Amino acid sequence: MFRKMRRIDKSMGNEAALELLHKGGYGVLSTVGSDGYPYGVPISYACKDDAIYFHCAIEGQKLDNIEENSKVSFCVIGDTEVIPEKFSTNYESVIVFGNANIIVNVDEKKSALLAIVEKYSPNYTESGKKYISNDFGKTKVIKMNIEHITGKKAKE
Repeated sequence: MFRKMRRIDKSMGNEAALELLHKGGYGVLSTVGSDGYPYGVPISYACKDDAIYFHCAIEGQKLDNIEENSKVSFCVIGDTEVIPEKFSTNYESVIVFGNANIIVNVDEKKSALLAIVEKYSPNYTESGKKYISNDFGKTKVIKMNIEHITGKKAKE
């Protein structure tokens, strides 16, 4: 179903890939539109219960694309360092494949939004809860169920 990694020597293994996924600051969500064109958009996110959660406005291209085709991929790039004299780069990255769906359960939506607040604003959880409550109706939350994950790492 999923292509085998060509450079298996650079594979970081599932546990390390999941660790990078959890610690990453942002990622690029890739969807496909009804016109067949790919659409990659940088997003903030949180991981919880073997899923990736992200929030967005109540309408937009990524929502249209997900409603059309729920198959998505998500890429996170960790630490990188260009090594100019070797024409190379030290890097770490993870790519996740899965299905994305709009969360309709109110409790799951609140929990996902709180996970995002806790990741990016851990010292402001209480004010984050108020923010969630105030904007709850103006926000959609997407859950991406992880079906396949690969991670790569290169160090010179």
